Amino acid sequence: MLQFLNGAPNFIYSNYSVPVDKAFEKMSNSQLEEEIKQQIRPVESVIILGGIYVSYSKWIQFEIDYAKSLMKPIIGIQPWGAQRMPLAVQNAANIIVGWNTGSIVKAIREYSI
Repeated sequence: MLQFLNGAPNFIYSNYSVPVDKAFEKMSNSQLEEEIKQQIRPVESVIILGGIYVSYSKWIQFEIDYAKSLMKPIIGIQPWGAQRMPLAVQNAANIIVGWNTGSIVKAIREYSI
């Protein structure tokens, strides 16, 4: 998805997602919760990828709940070719968009201050 955002014309953003090299598997649950909170606090909107929900549902649900507690808009991204979106993401998202640059950027612009 980052390649979509990086290639979008006239679009500047900050990436607060988990760095690939971070060793979150070595953290306790409370440490991981705090790390997620630190990533969500400064953002204007939270993007949830529907395709990875099954593998990380506990943590994605935590992200959803925390984002909602801060009244952050949630943008659900339906993976390319996917027929379904997880119900938890459907219920939480302010908008669900397809896996393409135009719809993702438009939703970010619309739901971010």
